[in-house]
Amino acid sequence: MATIIDRLDDYQRRHRWLSLPLGVVYKFVEDQGTYQAALLTYYGFVSLFPLLLLLTTGLGFALHGSPHLQQQVLHSALNQFPVIGDQIGANIHSFHGNAFALAVGIAGSLYGAIGVAQAAQNALNRIWAVPRHLRPNPLVSRLRSLLLLGLLATGVILTAALTALSSTSHVFGVDISWAARIGAVVFSVALNAALIMLTFQVLTARVLRRSQLWPEAVAGAVIWQVLLVASTYSVNHTLRGSTATYGMFAIVLGLLAWLYLGAMTFVLCAQSAAVRAHHLWPRNLLAPFVDDLTLTGADKRAYTSYATTESYKTFENVRVVFDQATPPAQALPPAQPPVPAPAPAPADEQRDGTEAAS
Repeated sequence: MATIIDRLDDYQRRHRWLSLPLGVVYKFVEDQGTYQAALLTYYGFVSLFPLLLLLTTGLGFALHGSPHLQQQVLHSALNQFPVIGDQIGANIHSFHGNAFALAVGIAGSLYGAIGVAQAAQNALNRIWAVPRHLRPNPLVSRLRSLLLLGLLATGVILTAALTALSSTSHVFGVDISWAARIGAVVFSVALNAALIMLTFQVLTARVLRRSQLWPEAVAGAVIWQVLLVASTYSVNHTLRGSTATYGMFAIVLGLLAWLYLGAMTFVLCAQSAAVRAHHLWPRNLLAPFVDDLTLTGADKRAYTSYATTESYKTFENVRVVFDQATPPAQALPPAQPPVPAPAPAPADEQRDGTEAAS
C-alpha cells in the first residue's frame, strides 16, 4: 500500500497539471475556504434583495423620460440574478412610493453589501498571507468596501445597459442581433474579469500584479457566465412551474445555492492565484493527513505562511522551525526499567548458613 501511495505522490509531483490543482485544493481546505464562502453567501443573501430594489428605484429616476429603455435595462440587470430577478420584476410596482420600504432597503443593502466586502477582505488577506498588523483598520477597510461597491454597481449597470442596447441592434437595415448578443456576452465576460481582478487588488492589503491575477479572473468570469446561463435554464424549466407548490421556499433555496456557487468560485480563483504566485506546489500527497512524512518546499512555505499570517503586532516576530520527523520505532514509549537484583548477604550470615546446613 505504501508503495502505491509513493508512486502516486511521485507522479503528481512531476506533472504540473496535477500538482497545481492539488495544491489549490489543499490550501483551500487549510484556509477553511468553505467557511469563507458560506460567510460571503450569508451577507450576499442579506444584501441582494434590497440592492435590486434600489437599482430598480434608481433606474426609475434616471430614465424616467424613456420608459422603454428603462424596462430594457431593468430586464437585463435582473437577468443577472435569475432566481429572484423575475419575482422583483413582476412585483416592482408594489414598492413604488413607499418611503419606509425605501429606507429599510437602503439600510439593509448597506449592511449586507459592506458585510460582503468585509468578508471578502478577510478571505483575501488570509489567502494571500497578509499579517494581521498589515491589514487596514476597521474604518479604512470599510472605506475600501464602499469604494469597491460603487465600482461593482457601475459595472453591473454598464453590463445591463450593453445587453439591453445590443438586443435591438441594426446596422444599415440588417438585423445583427445574433452578432450583438455574442458581442455582449464577450464584453460581459471581459468586464466581469476586470471587476474580479479589481476586487482582488482593492480588497487585498498587499500589492498584487495583474500578471498574478488575470488567468483566474478570466476563469472566474467564464464560470460566472456559465452559472448565469445554467441558473436561467433551471428557473425557466424547473422552478417556474413549481412556485405554486414550493412557494418562497424553493426560491430561497435556489438563491442560496446560486450565491454559494458564486462565492465558491470567487474563493477558489483567489486560492489558485495565490498558489501560483507563491509557488505552493507540489505538495506531499499525505501532508494534510499524517505527520510521519517528509515535507516538500511548498509544504513548508504554506505552513510558514499560516503561522506568520496570525501576527498581530509589528514587533511580534514569528519564527517557524520544522524538526525532522521521528521514525515510528523511536516514537514508542520507553521500556520499563529492570528490577534490581537483591543485595548479597553479609559474610557472617553466609558462614552461619553454611554451618547450619552441615
